[in-house]
Amino acid sequence: MLGLYFIPLVLINTGIVTQTWLLFSLYLISGLGMAGIGMGVMHDAIHGSYSRNQKVNQYLGYTMNLIGANAVVWKIQHNVLHHTYTNIDQADDDINAPFFLRFSPHAKRYWLHRFQHIYVWFFYGLSTISWVTTKDFIRISRYKKMGFFKGKNEYRNEVLKVIAWKLLYYSYALVLPIIMVPLAWWVVLLAFVSMHFITGLLISLVFQTAHVMPNNEFPIPDENGLIANEWAIHQLATTTNYSPRSPFFSWLIGGLNYQIEHHLLPNVCHVHYTKLSSIVAETAAEFGIPYHTKKTFVAAIWDHVKMLNQLGSMKLTTK
Repeated sequence: MLGLYFIPLVLINTGIVTQTWLLFSLYLISGLGMAGIGMGVMHDAIHGSYSRNQKVNQYLGYTMNLIGANAVVWKIQHNVLHHTYTNIDQADDDINAPFFLRFSPHAKRYWLHRFQHIYVWFFYGLSTISWVTTKDFIRISRYKKMGFFKGKNEYRNEVLKVIAWKLLYYSYALVLPIIMVPLAWWVVLLAFVSMHFITGLLISLVFQTAHVMPNNEFPIPDENGLIANEWAIHQLATTTNYSPRSPFFSWLIGGLNYQIEHHLLPNVCHVHYTKLSSIVAETAAEFGIPYHTKKTFVAAIWDHVKMLNQLGSMKLTTK
């Protein structure tokens, strides 16, 4: 995945690319590699499950920074907020969407949400563009207010690191290609955006089809901030697997088709999920706990579309 991402960019930056179609092709291939890094490299590394050596995990986690995002911000958003408060409105940052998208039945509904199953794909495609430009800064500021950074110095240092990594990313992924490629700057910019569009679309589909689904629950805490179910049961109730019989697909997306196993055992590398899934499914059946799974990725996407349509038509619920 690192080769799939970097080799096309190296070719672009040599200045040998003179044709528009080739420029777009190389950027799109790089976008596939970027998605692969996000799903199969940095994801395990930041969870601490890529290697038993935590230094290896730390350095592989920096691949998140090399593709324009930030490992520290992701760790808070994903490892802490998403994995702890899965599908809980205002707590799980993966479903805390901008006003024009509604991913929870407890979020405020606007009239335009009735069309979100149609236009969501455009915003999925733009999600990583938002990520590498503004979202990391917005979130790191909010996480400071939530108490994730101790004192002004730690927060300031992290902000400076975010800026430095993003300058490095933009220098080799956009600025240098604009200088080296003998085509108009706006052509290079469009090719760069196309790279992010394919990445954003792929990553959004893989992650969102695991949680924003018709059979999944969206629990509400009680007046004391507590959820009725135990943590493990909560993870099973809010998560869906898909395409469990495709080893190649599972390898391609870093085992994220086994989201249930990942949520129950986030410190275990994804290469073990296939074998673990049968144990988890049998245990869930033994205790009468739902184990949501879809036979194919296409079936999961279709149910995700139906859920988006349902959320766009539903009134605000408090149950």
